[in-house]
Amino acid sequence: MTTTIQPRLTQVFRFLHARYADGVAELAYAFDDGEPMVERIRFPHAPALPHERQAAFDAALKLLHLIAGVSYYKAGVPPKIEVADGPLDAATADLLDALYLHGLAEFAYRNGLDLRGRITFPRLGAETKSVSPRLSPSPLRGEGRGEGPASRQAPSLGLPKRTLVPIGGGKDSLVAVEAIKSIGGDATAVWVGNSALIAACAGRTGLPTLNIQRELAPALFELNQRGAWNGHIPVTAVNSAILAVAAILYGHDSIAFANERSASAATLEYEGQQVNHQWSKGYAFEQLLGDWLHTHVAADLDYCSLLRPYPELAITRAFAKLTPYFDAFSSCNRNFRILGPKPADRWCGQCPKCHFVFLALAPFLPKPRLLAIFGRNLLDDETQAAGFDALLEYQDHKPFECVGEGAEARAAMYALSRRPEWQEDALVARFRDEILPQLDVSQLALEPWLEPSAEHRVPARLQAALKAIGA
Repeated sequence: MTTTIQPRLTQVFRFLHARYADGVAELAYAFDDGEPMVERIRFPHAPALPHERQAAFDAALKLLHLIAGVSYYKAGVPPKIEVADGPLDAATADLLDALYLHGLAEFAYRNGLDLRGRITFPRLGAETKSVSPRLSPSPLRGEGRGEGPASRQAPSLGLPKRTLVPIGGGKDSLVAVEAIKSIGGDATAVWVGNSALIAACAGRTGLPTLNIQRELAPALFELNQRGAWNGHIPVTAVNSAILAVAAILYGHDSIAFANERSASAATLEYEGQQVNHQWSKGYAFEQLLGDWLHTHVAADLDYCSLLRPYPELAITRAFAKLTPYFDAFSSCNRNFRILGPKPADRWCGQCPKCHFVFLALAPFLPKPRLLAIFGRNLLDDETQAAGFDALLEYQDHKPFECVGEGAEARAAMYALSRRPEWQEDALVARFRDEILPQLDVSQLALEPWLEPSAEHRVPARLQAALKAIGA
């Protein structure tokens, strides 16, 4: 990369091209007039693409190019976005404006940036807004929806009735897998990256597997060394776009993630604005992308979350029955870092994910079984108090992590405080003596967190699996 590019001073982010050949998608980006940053997505054993799917594949590939660009755009957040092959229809521009704004909300919050009005994808029939190149340290706010010609309806392709189920190595995706298996569904366990832990979990499912590789452009790491902006990106959105391409390429009519109801809840509010670490796992994004795939790719390609109706506690109750996975799964995100050390075993015992999964499983597993999974008792360690306080939203906000709502964490802790085997553990006793007197006990029941809502996009042929989760 040209050494004169200073990411924070750039003025234009450019989407150069998306190409595909022999199982490899090449996605190219650039800042200003700098050299291309080229990412590659590798689809193993890729079959020949049927002619009747070519237009759908091209549309999905273009969206992947536009969504994956968030990894690079955030390095400089310049005031102008250019797309080499021209402006976008209104639905596509709306999807991307929302994704970049809300998907980068945590990134903006942590870096003290204001992205209002700055993220504007070029759209047909609309002039590009002029915005100041200066970034001000104030919160994110809502975006306007542009007008444009009505989106076309994509044709039905007669895709095979089988489901891509993303595997993340944690409890949620394994619950989704077993629910689909319980109704005899034809499914493929799929993951992006080279995690040995995820590969082991995928193998344990007994499903056919598909491991896709994403190779970030080396130039991105060079930009980081030059002081690029850095932080959280909506990686679930990127993986979703990768799987949309895979669904057309390999022939699947549905993509069923395992994002729960709690993912739609904001991590915090800042000056009246919501910042959600899990925005691309939430229902708003699921609706945007699901609708877009129906109108731009294939009418019979469904994108959903199988667990959407359920809170985290209902999912942990379901997982507590899946004993064959207890020695293989891990929700500890330190296992999945691109850079930096990983825990010596599957659970670091220190991070918010470890804290939450321990707390959420505790009401549904015998105590010795839970301690065997984690190798320690996290609730009998006074040094972990601050971490659990954050989960309870006690004197702190919910962590920037994929964890459940504060109210369901409080319900789980309250349930433990009433059980003799947990009552004397340090943090349970602290909850009972210090925190519980400040709470409304009528709001702490566990049972409401075990009931599903009616809000979901699960296609008809998979809806029987919803009942299996709650059984």
